[in-house]
Amino acid sequence: MSAKRPTHVDGIGALAERYDLFLLDQFGVLHDGQQPYPGAVEALSALKRAGKTVVLISNSGKRAEPNERRLLKLGFEAGSWDHFVSSGEVAWRAFHAMAATGELRPGTKCLLISRDGDRSAIEGLPLALTDSGGDAELVLISASEGDRFDLDHYRQLLGPAAAKQVPCLCTNPDRIMLTAVGPRFGAGELADLYESLGGSVTRIGKPYPAIYEAALALAGSPDGERVVCVGDSVEHDIAGGAGVGVATALVLAGILADVTDLAGVFDREGAYPDYTLDTFRWR
Repeated sequence: MSAKRPTHVDGIGALAERYDLFLLDQFGVLHDGQQPYPGAVEALSALKRAGKTVVLISNSGKRAEPNERRLLKLGFEAGSWDHFVSSGEVAWRAFHAMAATGELRPGTKCLLISRDGDRSAIEGLPLALTDSGGDAELVLISASEGDRFDLDHYRQLLGPAAAKQVPCLCTNPDRIMLTAVGPRFGAGELADLYESLGGSVTRIGKPYPAIYEAALALAGSPDGERVVCVGDSVEHDIAGGAGVGVATALVLAGILADVTDLAGVFDREGAYPDYTLDTFRWR
């Protein structure tokens, strides 16, 4: 039985009366990867007009800038968020610092698992790309193309690296992603696959603390009682927000849209939102 029953609110405007900082997920909250959810563009702009600080926090293996470009192309208003923190950005900055201290050797051969040929995860880093798991000295899983390939494709690609115990980082721990053809396995599932093949993985992103620490630092490290984390994943957004001691709100329009036993999901993940809302809209 669930530890607590969340309060259902009609829109994000109800939470604007109580919280000053909003940590917002993008996929499944603001848009589905193809278009904004009804009312989402207006609600995001309304939060800024209400004087709230908005930090978009995403398990995207891409850096912040390409994510922000996509939001603008989808019709979101420039200036309707203050900062964008992606797991890819957090990882890139960590790699950059390692390169500066010599901890990351120039020319390290990297097998990059990305989407649509995206290379933003490693641009400006002293890495040499390889498309062979047998040659790799580092594996970086930043995205999945589960709508194009099956797991056997990735098993063959990753198997040689996992067998050699090549270090692997996953900058998108989401196991499910929304695509134009429906939900498909995400980068987090590929990280699980790598471990099943004998490798080890370091995960960067929600629900792990580093991405929240980066977001809160950009927002000036505010009082946690005035912060709310909004997302559509119990495993990542709700558990992650609770883990850093802030309130959480679950949007039911994303990956949970067809789930009927929400209490069972809460119990299984051991994470319970403070609020639920049907969609990310103002009222």
